[in-house]
Amino acid sequence: MYIGTSIFLIAIGAILRWAVTGSVSGIDLQTAGLILLIVGVLGLIISIGMMTAWRDRDAGRAPRYRDPV
Repeated sequence: MYIGTSIFLIAIGAILRWAVTGSVSGIDLQTAGLILLIVGVLGLIISIGMMTAWRDRDAGRAPRYRDPV
């Protein structure tokens, strides 16, 4: 799950949690919104952690320079 997907899940979850007042039989929309919010926030944290780990891993390498053409 990437940052864009996480932000999308957070937005959909917030809409279901606080903006939708209707009801559907068999599902509680506010609870579904809360679940989407939690999944989106966890995905965002994991995505940022993975990006930081990859950046730190590449920081130890010597930069590659190409000869000018």
